[in-house]
Amino acid sequence: MLSLWLGWVFWVLPLAGPGAAVTDEQVLGSLLQQLQLSQAPILDRVDVEGVAIPNHVRSQYVALLQRSHADRSRGKRFSQNFREVAGRFLVSETSTHLLVFGMEQRLPPNSELVQAVLRLFQEPVPRTALRKHERLSPYSARARVTIEWLRVREDGSNRTALIDSRLVSIHESGWKAFDVTEAVNFWQQLSPPRQPLLLQVSVQREHLGLGTWSAHKLVRFAEQGPPGEEGRGEPQLELHTLDLKDYGAQGNCDSEAPVTEGMRCCRQEMYLDLQGLKWAENWILEPPGFLTYECVGSCLQPPEALTVMWPFLGPRQCIASEMTSLPLIVSVKEGGRTRPQVVSLPNMRVQTCSCASDGALIPRGIDL
Repeated sequence: MLSLWLGWVFWVLPLAGPGAAVTDEQVLGSLLQQLQLSQAPILDRVDVEGVAIPNHVRSQYVALLQRSHADRSRGKRFSQNFREVAGRFLVSETSTHLLVFGMEQRLPPNSELVQAVLRLFQEPVPRTALRKHERLSPYSARARVTIEWLRVREDGSNRTALIDSRLVSIHESGWKAFDVTEAVNFWQQLSPPRQPLLLQVSVQREHLGLGTWSAHKLVRFAEQGPPGEEGRGEPQLELHTLDLKDYGAQGNCDSEAPVTEGMRCCRQEMYLDLQGLKWAENWILEPPGFLTYECVGSCLQPPEALTVMWPFLGPRQCIASEMTSLPLIVSVKEGGRTRPQVVSLPNMRVQTCSCASDGALIPRGIDL
């Protein structure tokens, strides 16, 4: 095992990329889009000299500033370590099964999730049962297995989210794998103390036709039959995680140190001076400029033996994993008069830099 970790290398990245600092062209483009303008307005100094910013406009601007430090767009999650969690069938019926996994302390601290795999053991169908469906074609002798994340709200109501769905043959048996990464991401968004991870497994009829109406009932997973049945296996949840001590970014860059190729991924201060831009003159009243930041440096790559497990993931890059908005007060000229207006531009300031693989899924947010 030790020899695998000796294969680590650094992937040196150019400074421009998904973590690059916001440019004045991007600010202008976003501002024009928000105000539905085709080009920046040309305002004379006399147009804005007598303009006073009312208290309600200034209060709105300050509130957006404060909110921008709390609201962050979410970035990618991924991982390379492996843990396995044994689960059990909480409820089991003919075609619907509820699995429960105790997740507390299963995910290591200071780590991110790359993949969660649910493994279910499909039991072999008895020969006597197969004879009743021997006339079915291989295409018809299939059932659809659907995995949903189930959350029980405080008021007792349920919420489900479709996680994975695939076809299985009634003639097959053995372990079946389902990607439930998004379900674990949903679970991580719950406020502690969190309820156990609940996964609902449904086996449904895929094709209508003569003799196919009951074929899906032959698809059975372990823990449904009587104890002692040969080939039984508990449902397993495999958690693949990344230790951010080795694979993560280091936070903010050292302002005194120069940027070098071998430097670890970090967030570097960059200042955009709006007062020095010709198109912003007399148009943007606040702020005169702002810190945009950018992500620079390199990220540690996993050994080749591990990357084979996830061929869909590209090299890990230093990217902006969290962005915040930028509120502005601009001059708007209507009917010969000029008034101030607050505009919020999304994703203008880098809040956090992380190492992420191209191709890693961005988890959906849930309505908590």
